Amino acid sequence: MKRGLIAATGVAAMLVSVAACGSSDSDKGSGDSGSKGKSLTVWFMDGSNPAGWTKSVQAEFEQKTGAKLDIQIQKWNGIQQKLTTALSESSPPDVIEIGNTQTPSYAQTGGLADLGDLKKEIGGDWTESLNKPSVFEGKQYAAPWYAANRVVIYNKRIWADAGIKDVPKTRDEFFKDLDAIQKKGDAEPLYLPGQNWYFLDGLTIGTGADLVKKDGKKYVSNLGDPKVSKAMDIYKQYQAFSKAPKDKDEATPQQADIFAKGKTGAFIGMGYEAQTAIKANPAIEKEIGYFTIPGETADKPEGVFLGGSNLAIAEGSKKQDLAREFLKIALSDKNEGALAKEVGNIPNKDSLLASVKGNGAAEAAAPAAKGGGTTPLIPEWAEVENAPNPIKAYMTAVLNGKSPEEAAKQVEGDMNKRLSKKQ
Repeated sequence: MKRGLIAATGVAAMLVSVAACGSSDSDKGSGDSGSKGKSLTVWFMDGSNPAGWTKSVQAEFEQKTGAKLDIQIQKWNGIQQKLTTALSESSPPDVIEIGNTQTPSYAQTGGLADLGDLKKEIGGDWTESLNKPSVFEGKQYAAPWYAANRVVIYNKRIWADAGIKDVPKTRDEFFKDLDAIQKKGDAEPLYLPGQNWYFLDGLTIGTGADLVKKDGKKYVSNLGDPKVSKAMDIYKQYQAFSKAPKDKDEATPQQADIFAKGKTGAFIGMGYEAQTAIKANPAIEKEIGYFTIPGETADKPEGVFLGGSNLAIAEGSKKQDLAREFLKIALSDKNEGALAKEVGNIPNKDSLLASVKGNGAAEAAAPAAKGGGTTPLIPEWAEVENAPNPIKAYMTAVLNGKSPEEAAKQVEGDMNKRLSKKQ
């Protein structure tokens, strides 16, 4: 599974209200007569377009344009090859949802339309961290739709039993709280396996690290950079409070299932994982709380990986104007705010963050979004995260005693080989 697909899949799992799709035969439309009788094909990924939002956007589009909206839901499994093929054909889908970090791969092939005009018209205040994955080689090839990031999901009962009254505002305060739980001795302070790569990626964003660097015309590993080492050292400090295996990731086993047993103080994950824990043990729902992953200082949350989706227009679409009209409607403040409110994701503008009020996980995620980021936005990165991911091997090596420099040298050959593969 490719890098961007992994990122967006994790977010799509959060969006549990799946929309009914297709167009309404009863909607006659009252919009532009030049669009009557036309149909715009939109590909959404399974789980991304919730029912209320879809119904509203579809009605608005059809009324305004007179055209029909043909929404087709795609499965994540195999989507990269399916979409690559579709974009090369003479009649591709007009509008497509793509994982935010997939954009460079599709843009490089020439399959995506340049949306610089749309950015000027409606995207002047898009959040920079969310918009960055939509840009490739200086051109706007997509529009940010939504994002999500990790938070601390904690057991309020365990924290209270350890005498902790407030959630931490800095990393050092977080460490002190975990130490208090550890000294209490009744629970594992933090469940953090050794290969939670997405958390490490957030830490590297926080230290300002670049995971790759240019060597002539090619990209190579930058894991030996002191800033990467600093991020890994922070990870190691966190992992010292956990009994989780150093050679497994957060899905092996599912960390939410571990947390559901009620013997874990906290874990770092996506908001939807709390629902996984509740499904496994409904009684734990009343004990769950959320807070933003704290950074070094109280005024700046920890760096986080922003998974999410962009909306793009196929370069080969014969309905460019109609597709742009759809994006204007779908990405309007009204509909972006409604999407965030319905599913609890991060909207594409800071001014719309109030839309998530009342959703505990989303409220905890929101403060970190502005300073968040992604993996390297280059097409070559996709190969790096294919199993077995060399960065996971690097993490385990450090946790088992190697210095970050030694661990980086251990995997850089494999990483460089992957980065050199033709896309």
